Amino acid sequence: MFLTDTWQDYEVLDTGNGEKLERWKDVILRRPDPQTIWPQGDPAVWKQAEAVYHRSERGGGEWEFHRRLPDKWVLHYGDLRFYVRPTGFKHTGLFPEQAANWDWMRSLIEKSGRDDVRVLNLFGYTGGASLACAMSGAHVTHVDAAKGMVQWAKENRELSKIPETRFRFIVEDALKFTEREIRRGSLYDGILMDPPSYGRGPSGEVWKLENELFHLVETASRALSDRPLFFLINGYTTGFQASVLSNMISRCIVPRFGGVIDAQELCLPVTSGGVLPCGHSGRWQHA
Repeated sequence: MFLTDTWQDYEVLDTGNGEKLERWKDVILRRPDPQTIWPQGDPAVWKQAEAVYHRSERGGGEWEFHRRLPDKWVLHYGDLRFYVRPTGFKHTGLFPEQAANWDWMRSLIEKSGRDDVRVLNLFGYTGGASLACAMSGAHVTHVDAAKGMVQWAKENRELSKIPETRFRFIVEDALKFTEREIRRGSLYDGILMDPPSYGRGPSGEVWKLENELFHLVETASRALSDRPLFFLINGYTTGFQASVLSNMISRCIVPRFGGVIDAQELCLPVTSGGVLPCGHSGRWQHA
């Protein structure tokens, strides 16, 4: 597994009964997680929750706050800084398990010894991976269909004090943007994607992962430069195992570049014991 175990400002305290209890710096949140089907490890620690997210039978849900929280606060991960806050969709603006992938990409960028590495981040969300790559010297094109998420990423960029010249922020459908970049001959040395299971584009386009992912991966592979460093796919959809991601990379990238594939489950350690499964990542790097 890819285990993210180097956080200081974030911690999974306990899991169970379909929920997870997390420390986000000094704030403890309780959120649903359908994979935690076992009993809680330490029922007493759950009383520390300062906010609880309750799902609605009609979809969505809402937060119940046990104390007034800041509108947003800052998390540190090494030299990176991020704003987090509870949102109406249970998320906080950051997926801490992705730090294992951030570290992997940063190591490849830094070991390359190049100062011209270009990275494309599709479905870039609030910019965790974009910041990580840019901090190691890459120029990052950050693409997301949600204007609010791109604005959040810009704020994280400023918070981390990374030069604005290392970024290009794009509000657009990931596939359409990638197709246009290929036509323009604008290619990238590293490409990563974190597609949702379901969503809508900026013009209301419906996105279903099982219908779109292979075409997206195949298209994105054609946007790789002649000397690429990495390609990364993250998958959260139930039923899409690591082998699915590996198979797509094998078909779309290996015939052209060779290289090494490593696809595994992405996990976070749990303080009370065990690990929290957080989806899968398929990694490719040049041999």
